Amino acid sequence: MTPAINLLQKKGINFDVLSYQHDPSKQQFGLEAVEKLKLPAEQVFKTLVLEDTEHQLLVAIVPVSQQVNLKMLAKAAKVKKVQMAPQQKVENTTGYILGGVSPLGQKKRLMTFVHQSVSNYEKVYVSAGKRGLEVSIDPNDLCALLGAKLADF
Repeated sequence: MTPAINLLQKKGINFDVLSYQHDPSKQQFGLEAVEKLKLPAEQVFKTLVLEDTEHQLLVAIVPVSQQVNLKMLAKAAKVKKVQMAPQQKVENTTGYILGGVSPLGQKKRLMTFVHQSVSNYEKVYVSAGKRGLEVSIDPNDLCALLGAKLADF
């Protein structure tokens, strides 16, 4: 079990776990999940950790088929600028390794933004906290658990 799965169980949230054999040569972790689990790319969301100019971290959850628009995310977060956070800082703060960062069950709760397209689906997939492990979850449950803001970025 991962902290993400433990949190979902503790909160009584309805979810399913999907697993696949992670290929260590793959670096596009979300796209690998799409391919191996045969899921629609627009319903699989990646968890990105970014930092603002004050070095404060924030989380962006976006479809794996899209890139984050940093300017629009900064505007949503009401900061001047955001950039990808350094790997070590991400891992130390979330408790997860890159490629297996779940938005759920992080060591420290961070301000979180979810791409507004999440509203188009009854079920979305996010990392369960380990490479090769995904959870399917109702987007309303995901946003409520995270205290996330919907935004277009």
